[in-house]
Amino acid sequence: MAKSDNKMADTDEKIFIGKCVQPAWLTLGLANRHGLVTGATGTGKTVSLQVMAEGFARAGVPVFAADIKGDLSGISEVGEPKDFILKRAGDMGLTFRPDRFSTIFWDVFGEQGHPVRATVSEMGPLLLSRMMDLNDVQEGVLNIAFKVADEQGLLLLDMKDLRAILSFIAEHAADLTTQYGNVSKQTVGTIQRQLLVLENQGGAKFFGEPALALKDFMRTDSDGRGMINILVADKLMQSPQLYATFLLWMLSELFEELPEAGDPPKPKLVFFFDEAHLLFNDAPKALMDKIEQVVRLIRSKGVGVYFVTQNPIDVPDKVLAQLGNRVQHALRAFTPRDQKAVAAAAQTFRPNPKLDTAKVIMELGKGEALVSFLEGNGTPAMVERVMIRPPSARIGPITPEERKAIMDKSPVKGKYDTTIDSESAYEVLQKRVAGSAASADAPAGGGGILGQISAIVGTIFGTNVSRGRMSTGQVVARSVTRSVTNKVVGGAAASLGKSVGGSMGSSVGRALVRGALGGLLRR
Repeated sequence: MAKSDNKMADTDEKIFIGKCVQPAWLTLGLANRHGLVTGATGTGKTVSLQVMAEGFARAGVPVFAADIKGDLSGISEVGEPKDFILKRAGDMGLTFRPDRFSTIFWDVFGEQGHPVRATVSEMGPLLLSRMMDLNDVQEGVLNIAFKVADEQGLLLLDMKDLRAILSFIAEHAADLTTQYGNVSKQTVGTIQRQLLVLENQGGAKFFGEPALALKDFMRTDSDGRGMINILVADKLMQSPQLYATFLLWMLSELFEELPEAGDPPKPKLVFFFDEAHLLFNDAPKALMDKIEQVVRLIRSKGVGVYFVTQNPIDVPDKVLAQLGNRVQHALRAFTPRDQKAVAAAAQTFRPNPKLDTAKVIMELGKGEALVSFLEGNGTPAMVERVMIRPPSARIGPITPEERKAIMDKSPVKGKYDTTIDSESAYEVLQKRVAGSAASADAPAGGGGILGQISAIVGTIFGTNVSRGRMSTGQVVARSVTRSVTNKVVGGAAASLGKSVGGSMGSSVGRALVRGALGGLLRR
């Protein structure tokens, strides 16, 4: 055993991942060029993910990771000096130092973590269509529903808002058909049924307010370490479409909200996407093209995306080409088809004349991996057989009591735990049906969408009542209305929500412009 581990410790510029003849380093300045962790079940992918997440956190980089089996939750508790851990550390010349990392747990269902919500408008028709597995005709009608909501000044926040606007366009199908094309009541009915399926899968808990503020993912703790955000996904994985679409929405939101950063000395956030093959299964070509585009462009925002799956061939070639940092655990080849998959995986690495890559992939033991990280000039290093270092935190799941203690001390405790039911499309349409929205249908600010937005802003700030001198709320409302008008006229309404402030303001803005992925599709 080596007496010193100085050469094996993380530095300000790189993370020590493992060791062969030489240490395997992941360079922080190249970590936003994305990566891939692959291997058969039980070969150590989760431990490699944990080692990388710990390294990023030590470097002050926030991390987001989906936890499919619950094993990753142990990163929040102090590691245990078990015999196999001490042996591996000793063999690598490391001194095992138990550690724990500041962790925030998130859960779409709000059961084992803080609730994660988005508004219907934030999700947009493209991703909703994917989530509900709609065909082209049904997706077209859903787009019409969103367009009508925009024109009517109706906020789409939760599932009942979406149901209400779909019912509205079904009732006015004859009028809408002349303007937007065929709107079939039968098609609307099919979408409503798919919404019911989504609700039964728990999707209704995902849509609503308060919507997630992505800045809450990008925190450091009191020691300057990056906080590790864990999405509890064991239950979510029972609805694969919901899981994949949710993470894709998060990527598109990060792409939209973060400013350009070029190539920073370390990432602003690292995003681990487990079971990544679900993102690409049965995705239409247009969506595949845009996924590739977002993955390619989000690098300049300082975000590193690391896909975790069984085989590199699970990832389309255009996306695979963007993943510069690779960790390949063992693959098994019992059939000719398996052998082809192994050969294909081997071909994704820069060859090493000293290694038969395809053969080694099948020989790797637990905790071993073939590793190729980007080097100083941004080119991949030759593949090496590496023993992955042991994590510093606990390996395996935590107890419910430990989880509760962490959530009780969470920096976002109370922020998302209670649902807010703001007045939105459902309530407004209900009032119209009741005949009590006559004044709202004819706002003093003028007709059309701009007048309707003015009325909504006035309602938010309580300024629809005439007063002799403008109050502070009226001044703000007038300023916001002018901002809305300018944004609409200029065709750049994406930043509107920021000028309003709060979740309601964000929803107003997003009613005009969808998330980044939807916006890219319209280019």
